[in-house]
Amino acid sequence: MKKAIFIAVAASATLLATAATAGTLDDVKAKGFIQCGVTTGLAGFAAPNNDGKWEGFDVDFCRSMAAAIFADPDKVKYTPTTAKERFTALQSGEIDVLARNTTWTFSRDVNLGFEFVGVNYYDGQGFMVKKALGVKSALELDGARVCLQSGTTTELNLADYFTANGMKYDSVLFDTADEVREAYMQDTCDVYTTDQSGLYAQRSVIADPEAHIVLPEIISKEPLGPLVRHGDNQWGDIARWTLNAMIAGEEHNISSANVDDLKANTKNPGIARILGTSGDLGEQLGLSKEFAYNIIKMVGNYGESFSKNLGEGTPLNIARGLNAQWNKGGILYTPPMR
Repeated sequence: MKKAIFIAVAASATLLATAATAGTLDDVKAKGFIQCGVTTGLAGFAAPNNDGKWEGFDVDFCRSMAAAIFADPDKVKYTPTTAKERFTALQSGEIDVLARNTTWTFSRDVNLGFEFVGVNYYDGQGFMVKKALGVKSALELDGARVCLQSGTTTELNLADYFTANGMKYDSVLFDTADEVREAYMQDTCDVYTTDQSGLYAQRSVIADPEAHIVLPEIISKEPLGPLVRHGDNQWGDIARWTLNAMIAGEEHNISSANVDDLKANTKNPGIARILGTSGDLGEQLGLSKEFAYNIIKMVGNYGESFSKNLGEGTPLNIARGLNAQWNKGGILYTPPMR
């Protein structure tokens, strides 16, 4: 009897494993590209350049997934989504993955049926005002008109903060970040609130950025990251370890500039496993053994992407802060690739 039960359980596990592999990865390979949901346009994170080509920090994640799967980072199509549209697009299968400065919360993870694959940017909600307003702290905003984007955690955080501090406000809601920025510039409101990274992004495209200040208060935790649908463990693993490969690449000082040399000459077992010259990490995901090598070679490691799109010297000029590696004063951390 015990032997029969064991055989039945093993057979069931095999069937489930087969069903899991016959999922999103097969569909993506069949159509020849990843459909990646992004924002409608946020400087530094995801926006089309002057030639219409999408670029940014979140776009680099989409490109990294394509590099991991196809060894070609350009095999991606982008679907711009508003905050209201993004979850429906993922639930319906219109997109394969969402990489759109989205906060990881309990209800989104559990109730909406999504799987957040990690945090690619540790953020928090802040406030931006015009210097001419003379405000130095968010605690001076009692009675303010506040512009914000609907369908986000921003609305709930704003209500909590003002209630906790005994202040009142009037909210002015819009569907897109560009609409919020334009309303703020036209004095429809006194204050612009969103994730602090988004404030820096919006300030960078204003004609006179120095006339606007981001107030010092951070009123929430906003762990931003890519997400996929529940139910396809292999696809979730591919997305998760794409992000982890970018982070691990920086931790181990593997960059797009030195990856070929390290692949050929490294004596470090950990680097050899990441780059696929030893072990079978790629095969365990159903990918090439060089999946992480392709990511770093074709797109870059986490630090390269951050520096290029968000870091000091870019229009956003964001310091690494919490998004520095765990051994460099931040909290960026990936499980061992072994």
